[in-house]
Amino acid sequence: MSLTYAHDAKAIVGEPEVLEDGTTAETVEHSAAWLALKDAATALQPLQVKDGSVPSTGSGTGEGGSGTGEGGSGTGEGGSGNGEDAHAAARAHVETIVSSIRTLAPLFPHDAAYLEALPADFAKWVAGGFGVPDFLDSLLAFQPQQHRVDGIRHLVVFPMYTQNGSADRHVEALIVETIWPEFIAQLETQYTNKLFVSLRLVDFTPGYDTNSAVLFPETVAMREIPSFTWGAIFQDREAARYRRVVRAAAEITKLELPEDLAGLLDDQAQAERMFVMWDIIHDRTHMRGDLPFDPFMIKQRMPFFLYSLEELRCDLTAFRESVKIQRSLQARKDALAAGEPVEPLTEVEEQLLKHGKLVQYGVIFDRIFRFAITGSRVRNYDGLGGQLLFAWLHRKRVLEWRDVALSFEWDKVADAVVELGDAIDQLYWESIDRPKTVHWLKAYELVSSVVTPNPASQWAAGLPREILAGAPKGYTDAVMDDEFPLSMFYEALDKKMKDVIASTAGIRGTDG
Repeated sequence: MSLTYAHDAKAIVGEPEVLEDGTTAETVEHSAAWLALKDAATALQPLQVKDGSVPSTGSGTGEGGSGTGEGGSGTGEGGSGNGEDAHAAARAHVETIVSSIRTLAPLFPHDAAYLEALPADFAKWVAGGFGVPDFLDSLLAFQPQQHRVDGIRHLVVFPMYTQNGSADRHVEALIVETIWPEFIAQLETQYTNKLFVSLRLVDFTPGYDTNSAVLFPETVAMREIPSFTWGAIFQDREAARYRRVVRAAAEITKLELPEDLAGLLDDQAQAERMFVMWDIIHDRTHMRGDLPFDPFMIKQRMPFFLYSLEELRCDLTAFRESVKIQRSLQARKDALAAGEPVEPLTEVEEQLLKHGKLVQYGVIFDRIFRFAITGSRVRNYDGLGGQLLFAWLHRKRVLEWRDVALSFEWDKVADAVVELGDAIDQLYWESIDRPKTVHWLKAYELVSSVVTPNPASQWAAGLPREILAGAPKGYTDAVMDDEFPLSMFYEALDKKMKDVIASTAGIRGTDG
């Protein structure tokens, strides 16, 4: 998106609406209408079962559960109260939700079509006896990627599950705010990503009082799967989580922080912008490069370390591109200081220079301090990616753990990280000419050359001939849940960081 489009979009929005009670979009989270909507959605959730319906018979909490990743938290396949009472209560909650949506809709003129379709979808759900909800029509009307204007807000209400939060499709409600500074608008003209939406959580129902930091259309309950046109990440949550975790880990490991990294940990807004720059490049990378067909986006069962490499590849691409941006702009700045006839950096370019360096800190320390020890040890592909980056940097001797303190040779770190990205890119390039299972074997060879496998691993010992000659399922089944256990360093760090990481569930940008 060009800068011109961003400014034009702001003009299209027009003068801000003000409700009779003085509420504006900037203060909507304090309004009576929003608080009523939030309370009604929260009260509706215990009446819903896993697929989002409200049962007409039965009571109890059923097959609920709690956890992160592909698990979730909620009431599961049960309900609350007898069927008739549950439906009466659900109708009352929906009436409040719809009434509140209509009251608040004038504050969001850019979402008029969506906020008009939303009550209609609720009406169909009620008329259908609260069966499995279908909000496809309102989902198709919600197009936040068309309004990437810094500070613009959206009211979002859907029956949905929340990734890394709850696996149950409950009615969730959010107020969100777009993060789209000028330097990101300029960056997007080079790293085009029309589907990417960057958001800040303002207020939310319990499904987002979790580790979930994304809003994806595929999580919404709907009758059929359309072509998705957007995906959103809550950079404020990522930034607040990063600042808390890295600050604690640096203290525990006695890491002496570079001045600009220390400044990043003290500045929530800057950390948010850093994550926007990182994620906009990461997100587009999944479909770019020398890909062995489509390594990640197609739903297929494969060894979890393949997902580790794909996610890490995208992060390291964002790292590499940030290094290129930083070095190019810094070279121009140095040339200008030396008296050479070059154009001075614009304000936008100064921001790109600054955040290009910060993205490098972001990738390194989110990966090695949070990813590696977050979640269970059951096929934790992001955890393995963090372990791989740490071990790679240690083997390259740009990261040292000596005298019970962590240190980096910062003048050599960037090139070492880029080298790991190049190794993964080389694996992908070569694998275009390989059978799928041979690609899997070569990927394992790369990972296990850096991170030590479980001593009981069949993969590490060499898969038996009957597996090698069989279907891919046999390869995947032979992978241990914890194929690459934590090192002694990470076992110790995990014990000291466990409470800190747990404390980031539901974190807001104002908490840091």
